[in-house]
Amino acid sequence: MRANGRPFTTTSLTAVRNLGILAHVDAGKTTLTERVLFATGATHKRGEVHAGTTVTDYDPQERDRGITIFAAAVSCTWDGHRVNLIDTPGHVDFSDEVERSLRVLDGAVAVFDAVAGVEPQSESVWRQADRHGVPRIAFVNKLDRAGADLDTAVASIRERLGAVPLVVQLPIGQEDAFTGVVDLLAMRALHWRAGSDAYETGPVPEPLREEADRRRRLLEEAVAELHADALEEFCATSALTGRTLARALRELTLRGDGVEVLCGSAYRNRGIEPLLDAVLAYLPSPADMPPVRGMADGAEQERAPDPAEPFTALAFKVTATATGRLTYLRVYAGTLRKGATVVDAATGRTERVGRILGVQADRHEEREEAVAGDIVAVIGLKAARAGTTLCAPGAALVLEPPSVAEPVVSVAVEARHAGDTGRLSAALARLAEEDPSLVVRSDAETGQTVLSGMGELHLEVAAEKIRSGHGVEVVVGRPQVSYRETVVRGVTGLVYRHVKQDGGAGQFAHVVVDVEPLEEAAFEFRSQVVGGRVPQEYARAVEAGCRDALAEGPLGGHPVTGLRVTLTDGATHSRDSSEMAFRAAGRFALREALRLSAVELLEPVVEVTVTVPEDGVGGVLGDLAARRGRVSGSTAGSGTAVITATVPLAELFGYASRLRGRTQGRGTFTTRPAGLAPVPASVAAALPAR
Repeated sequence: MRANGRPFTTTSLTAVRNLGILAHVDAGKTTLTERVLFATGATHKRGEVHAGTTVTDYDPQERDRGITIFAAAVSCTWDGHRVNLIDTPGHVDFSDEVERSLRVLDGAVAVFDAVAGVEPQSESVWRQADRHGVPRIAFVNKLDRAGADLDTAVASIRERLGAVPLVVQLPIGQEDAFTGVVDLLAMRALHWRAGSDAYETGPVPEPLREEADRRRRLLEEAVAELHADALEEFCATSALTGRTLARALRELTLRGDGVEVLCGSAYRNRGIEPLLDAVLAYLPSPADMPPVRGMADGAEQERAPDPAEPFTALAFKVTATATGRLTYLRVYAGTLRKGATVVDAATGRTERVGRILGVQADRHEEREEAVAGDIVAVIGLKAARAGTTLCAPGAALVLEPPSVAEPVVSVAVEARHAGDTGRLSAALARLAEEDPSLVVRSDAETGQTVLSGMGELHLEVAAEKIRSGHGVEVVVGRPQVSYRETVVRGVTGLVYRHVKQDGGAGQFAHVVVDVEPLEEAAFEFRSQVVGGRVPQEYARAVEAGCRDALAEGPLGGHPVTGLRVTLTDGATHSRDSSEMAFRAAGRFALREALRLSAVELLEPVVEVTVTVPEDGVGGVLGDLAARRGRVSGSTAGSGTAVITATVPLAELFGYASRLRGRTQGRGTFTTRPAGLAPVPASVAAALPAR
């Protein structure tokens, strides 16, 4: 049943699958990826997370911590198809890696723990995939564990994700006795024997025949409700043929109207081959994807996924290695050859591609060219960053870059030895280049260098990379969260005149603005000036000035969000008005308006899910209350309790060690961002200004 590991050379778009593996931490993503590589012949030995021998978790920190930190790309072949896989992180602190990966993928396999079902980060990555419109199939993993239950996991997919799960397999055996699955489309049994790498097919076991028939019927009914052609056949014959069912399942997957659910145990190597078959059958190839859209010469244009089209690619990851600076590309159209000249579509800068590499995690294979549908790494680009569009000269098309989350935690960093200050600056610049969710700034008041990221673990990993990768010993200060300020009650009709005369041409700008709160954490600007009293180019300058003023709010110098500014009137001077003058007027007008408005401080909050022994619930609830947590749910069963609460991020520093101490090391917790919430006045009064 295994494919060989020879390089795949066909350029047929229909024979390519670009997919990500998505899940909560510890759901088994990396183990599943390892088993896929083994089943396809790409590796000849199973890698294990606990042994630090996996292909995709190759970074020393990943192996030490036992989690995926960096998205890693690998390729393999199965049934004449090339499968490009990206194993993504499951920890909330590294969700930006998931975001950049999903931006360039065509499909995904979402992995769920058969005991825990949908966990907090499972839901987060699912929502990310929703935003990108990425078709998915689900794999319920760890069916060999005590307490595993496919139906419970499927119910959580339906209830928590709002998806329509279409279960296409029935487990054979439970927990330790799990040995195979019943394929409900072909109505056959697949058995994996202990010590064997391949499965055996056979008839459905007699004890499961009635249950298999019932589930097949439920699957047909569910598909008929969602698919017009399937409904027509079902009404005519009261059943669906295997061919109709398979075609309808594929179309429902591509539309996002249904999610096929398969099951197995990656650790025990059970269920991998049917999952690969499902990837080929249900997930899209690059040829199934619509033409990529972008901006060119101020108008939206599209480019088809065709090797003959002008070359168009999006850079989604940059890393520094011993062999040079690697820029990872998803090629959407055209053909890229070694030594070719490419253009940064946004800046017009030209660069030369020195080498093209096929990627197998940290190992690379030289290639002469890359075509539409490929995911490759290139060496030789000096200025490209994650989000850069690269095109053929004369055919620029700017693609939408991956979104970058705003950092929520900051630490001060400095070199332990004064002589390493320059090397620390270079290391921080390299980190920010590789990971756009890391932000480096200098604090104007203290002179400290501040590193901001997505969480404590994110910053710990960054600090360790500086030590181990750049040889610089750093001192890291206590984490600080990133507060925001927002308008609760605005002002109307604020008039600001910007007049400056110091010899020569002066500056004149007159603006009238309204400021009001927005429900979402965003900034909105609009102009309602009539009669040409403020020309459009000056209105845009006022907007730019307002955005400048958002950098520091009146309470503590924190960034401002959650407001709308409306330019209602203004006046110009025939000689002294300019875009610069109106930008200054916008900046000073909004600063004055914020000073007169009612403004409150916001802090990032997270949803915390704590799993503890039942005898430790009281202590954990008391500790959460002391951390200003609001408990939203609690369930108990099998000697453990699961508590869900919303807690300010600032109160969670050091919580892991506190929880271990209260539960004798048996308690665990996970978090996911839950937005911003007002800071109580008593707490805000004690906070230092930024």
